[in-house]
Amino acid sequence: MSNMKKLASLMQELEDQLVVCMRCGMCQAVCPLFAETGRESDVARGKLALLGGLMGEMFKDPKGVNQRLNKCLLCGSCAANCPSGVNVLEIFIKARAILTGYMGLSPIKRIILRGMLAQPEFFDQLAEWWAKFQKLFTRPANDTVGTSCARLVSPLIGDRHFRLLAPVPFHRIMPALDTDPGASGIRVAFYVGCLMDKIFPHVAQAAVDVLNHHGVGIFMPADQGCCGIPAISAGDMQTFNRLVRHNLERLGDKKFDYLVTSCATCTSTIKKIWPMMVQDGDIREKVNQLAEKTMDINQFLISEIGLDRGISEKEGKISVTYHDPCHLKKSLGVSAEPRDLIRANPEYQLAEMSEPDRCCGLGGSFNIQYYDLSTEIGQRKREDIVSTGCSVVATGCPACMIQLSDMLSKAGDSIAVKHPLEIYAEQLGQKKPSS
Repeated sequence: MSNMKKLASLMQELEDQLVVCMRCGMCQAVCPLFAETGRESDVARGKLALLGGLMGEMFKDPKGVNQRLNKCLLCGSCAANCPSGVNVLEIFIKARAILTGYMGLSPIKRIILRGMLAQPEFFDQLAEWWAKFQKLFTRPANDTVGTSCARLVSPLIGDRHFRLLAPVPFHRIMPALDTDPGASGIRVAFYVGCLMDKIFPHVAQAAVDVLNHHGVGIFMPADQGCCGIPAISAGDMQTFNRLVRHNLERLGDKKFDYLVTSCATCTSTIKKIWPMMVQDGDIREKVNQLAEKTMDINQFLISEIGLDRGISEKEGKISVTYHDPCHLKKSLGVSAEPRDLIRANPEYQLAEMSEPDRCCGLGGSFNIQYYDLSTEIGQRKREDIVSTGCSVVATGCPACMIQLSDMLSKAGDSIAVKHPLEIYAEQLGQKKPSS
């Protein structure tokens, strides 16, 4: 009974936000999930209506309510286009935390989140172990995209085409950094992120190379952990808080001007979700201060440093299109900056696709739970990419890179998937560091 009263009390805290929704249906027009299912229960307005009656109804069917809340990409399209300013993402994330606190985690989520993700050193060891043996169970699928698929039918992997774990993660290539500012006079903390570390270490390396080129001092602490987005998306406050504390301890009292990341989701999580969800008074002030310093690396390079434009005889020979990650454009308002990095390399010609900010359909755990729907949404994005005639698609989020790789690879497309930093870094080797 005490748990039920606590839940009701927590839900009351969301009531002021819930009543702001006018049920106008604008979210329906932009929801990528609703575009595929046509179900009112899948759109933000339907979920908000569900939450509006949650205190009186959720005890009858908490599992059903939880399932409907989790059938969401958390892409932020609804919040970005809401005329009433309803912070839908905050409502959904807090509601998930409340329900999980009441119901508990499923056994599989408990193993993944608390058994692995909450223990960064153990998680790193597991990933490195799997990297050694993964090729026994996989085979190459698309050389241009760089994907593989399962050798045998697997209920877990299905027909996915995926990027393998890197043979050597970035934290082994470069365990830590602590350098003084150069010509820029600026020093940053560099947060790598799980996917960049374990799947795309070449992007993390490009970030370090670019920062070094521009004379930016780098503090990159060893033993970084996950930013916590998988945990908080599942409503697991315990793991989320543990990971926040872990990363704050690694940053310590080191002085830096900005914290930068090359992962749109990590940036959004540290800048927006940490301050929103951390309640512990002893770290709350530090979390808020860090959030104010946190910046996407594309934005940092444009607003604080300035770019070096390359010179090439092959100007504009490579056609590239750009996909706006939801967490970058809709959550942080960063859209022009990654395109500026791409244009700084004269060998590339930017060709805009239709609806570049339309969600690619990954949505973290949504892709695991609802892969068929994730694929349907992703195929729309793939069609927009292919229609440009490009040979490269760039995006500022490693999760989007994974989804785009899957969609393009399964369709047999010869289109490489890159991060804007890679494209910018390609031409810096021909230039001297900024002075």
